[in-house]
Amino acid sequence: MDRLEHLEHLDKHLVDELAQVARETIREELREQTRKQRRRAALYAASGAAALYAGAAVALAVGLALAVGLPGWAAALITAVLLAVTAFALRRAAKPSGPGAAPVRAAGGEARPQDGTGPAGLGTRVPPVPRTAPGTRRDDTGTGPGMTRDR
Repeated sequence: MDRLEHLEHLDKHLVDELAQVARETIREELREQTRKQRRRAALYAASGAAALYAGAAVALAVGLALAVGLPGWAAALITAVLLAVTAFALRRAAKPSGPGAAPVRAAGGEARPQDGTGPAGLGTRVPPVPRTAPGTRRDDTGTGPGMTRDR
């Protein structure tokens, strides 16, 4: 019996050691992946910053080119309008549209389609909400069951 207890102890020790090795291997792999993702994110951020400065340089060049034949303020105004139109066009292109468009949240928190049509923008108009629940009858005073009239 003493020998079986000794083997159980060895089995438990082996399982613990294998679990420890597996944990360390997984941690090291996750660290390596995190390093790679961090580097990639830093490169994307640097790329975005460089693109921003390149766009600013192009806008400046357009403004200076317009300033050759126009006053400086007019060239700056035209450049600003061109940038605004470009920004608006890019925003419109990025917005989801069509039958599968995502609903926009209204101020009250309710979801509504972007174009004011029915569920998920399927083209059906949403009927107005009735004042009373379906199946209840309004009497001549303009109040329904359980409702009081303000005077």
